[in-house]
Amino acid sequence: MICRFDGLPLTHEFADLGFSPPSNSFLTREQLGKSEAYFPLKVYVSERIFLVQLDEFKDHSEIFSDDYVYYSSYSSSWLEHSKRYVDMMVARFGFDATSQVVEIASNDGYLLQYFKEKNIPCFGIEPTAGTAAAAKAKGIESVIDFFGVALAKKLASLNRKADLILGNNVLAHVPDINDFVGGLPIMLNADGVITFEFPHLLKLVDGNQFDTIYHEHFSYLSFLAIKRIFEFHNLTVFDVEELSTHGGSLRVFAKHTKDLTHPISTAVADLINKEIGKGMNTLDYYKGFQLKINSIKNTFIQFLIQSKIEGKKIAAYGAAAKGNTLLNYCGIKTDLIDFVVDANINKQGKFLPGSHIPVVSEEMLMVEKPDYVIILPWNIKDEISRQLLYIRKWKGQFVFAIPDLKIF
Repeated sequence: MICRFDGLPLTHEFADLGFSPPSNSFLTREQLGKSEAYFPLKVYVSERIFLVQLDEFKDHSEIFSDDYVYYSSYSSSWLEHSKRYVDMMVARFGFDATSQVVEIASNDGYLLQYFKEKNIPCFGIEPTAGTAAAAKAKGIESVIDFFGVALAKKLASLNRKADLILGNNVLAHVPDINDFVGGLPIMLNADGVITFEFPHLLKLVDGNQFDTIYHEHFSYLSFLAIKRIFEFHNLTVFDVEELSTHGGSLRVFAKHTKDLTHPISTAVADLINKEIGKGMNTLDYYKGFQLKINSIKNTFIQFLIQSKIEGKKIAAYGAAAKGNTLLNYCGIKTDLIDFVVDANINKQGKFLPGSHIPVVSEEMLMVEKPDYVIILPWNIKDEISRQLLYIRKWKGQFVFAIPDLKIF
């Protein structure tokens, strides 16, 4: 494998999760009897930029196809987070009816709807037709395409440059990170602002979050790596915030390098020093992660087998991509987990890739009354556990596998 930033060979392995189907490739009942494509989940780290990365085994246009099933608006906590972001950005930078806001990977309009409520002109760039249609129903225009230099030049030529370009949880999803980041300065007005949010690699390592490794995520980002990539494309990161979302994320603020209107915050140097203090600029930091992964796997499987021996009913909540990574790496099937509940109607009635566990509506919990409910999207565990508090009525318990096994 070669580094997607500098094109040089990668030889240092970070994690090997074997072979797995794409985590959002849900199956219909008719597809269960057919062969299923599995791809390697082996991740490497560059000793030059310390960018952790997965090869593109399945083309991103196939992964983010018209039947893509992830809709951001199904999480109330994520909607609240998005609204707070919009309020903060308007207060800090003064965006108004004369501004232009563009979101890359705008999904179903979950965030841009809050700019629209403030009468701030906005549009999204979204490659999946299904989610773009949902955004259109909210009155949000979507350009159905993948972002890169070519699209940026096209939109700039149509006078559609932006005062704010934002993207949440998209940087990790692009196989050609130079083409993607290279398009940003083309689309950005002279004194414009860019913000991106992405899971922080430091939190992935420290929190044993190996289940965030899947085929949609081509890169796993430290602040050191993303700062260098942006600088290569004449963008300067002038501020950064550490967030609690998705198990620990960063929000970076960037500008044209020649733009002097946005001073560089002390938070930039503080986070650089924090990552260097952790050793993220050395290969030693990235060694030993596989042992942590294997320990989680063994403990989780032992719990499931022992519970089944005792005659317990086991269900899961949240047909999330991270859950599919966990289940497939552990080799878990329907003999250990009976079903998984998800609020997304686009997933209900389908089956998880690889494990073939059926996805059902929440009513099934009240019918089956499982002894254990495994919460797979641990990043929104508080939201889910509050929602499912009623399982106490039959003495049901919640289970988390990551960062280590917890039952309560």
